[in-house]
Amino acid sequence: MTGPSPLWDALATVRDPELDEPITELGFVSEAELRDGHASVRLRLPTYFCAPNFAYLMVADAADAVRALPGVLSADVRLADHFASGEINAGVAADAGFTGAFPGEAREELDALRLAFRRKAYLAALDRLARRLAVEGRELARLRLGDVPASGELSGLLRRRAGLGLDCSPGAPLLFDERGVPIPAEESERRLRFARVVRVSIEGNAGLCRGLLRTRYEQA
Repeated sequence: MTGPSPLWDALATVRDPELDEPITELGFVSEAELRDGHASVRLRLPTYFCAPNFAYLMVADAADAVRALPGVLSADVRLADHFASGEINAGVAADAGFTGAFPGEAREELDALRLAFRRKAYLAALDRLARRLAVEGRELARLRLGDVPASGELSGLLRRRAGLGLDCSPGAPLLFDERGVPIPAEESERRLRFARVVRVSIEGNAGLCRGLLRTRYEQA
């Protein structure tokens, strides 16, 4: 299924934790069907050896998103063609958590990893907005959120700030670091350079994963 539907919309809210893009746009959803209250979803990844912690997060998030849909009575969400798909699928189906899916191997849940990637996604969004405002000649260090005109870049930044619990009020400084601390004007150039490096890395990895996925499945 590739067209708009409540099931597809729910899956579109699930993002690759490292790439910060919807799994639907990345091509990671190979099948999605809702029939008589039963949802069946199949996921795939660019390589057989994609990191199992990232894979687990996506499968678990997809299962949560599908189960939350009105009218869904049961959900079968599975990852295919992955070296740890058996453990991941069983763990998600049983709501066992990452440590339950990999007993004796995983020592902790993935909250810290998820937070680290959310912070990176925020920095990338900050760079996208900063570049747009710099072209307009705005002095970034003095700006408040309420001073910034509406744009897709601003919406993306606000979504990621909200996800981290950072201040999104109009009076909040534009330049917050990933932990919610205002960036001093004298440090803004250096910190924004780092944000740019993060963005370029994320976008480069996303392009690589798209290419690997096309190669893997189009050739098959």
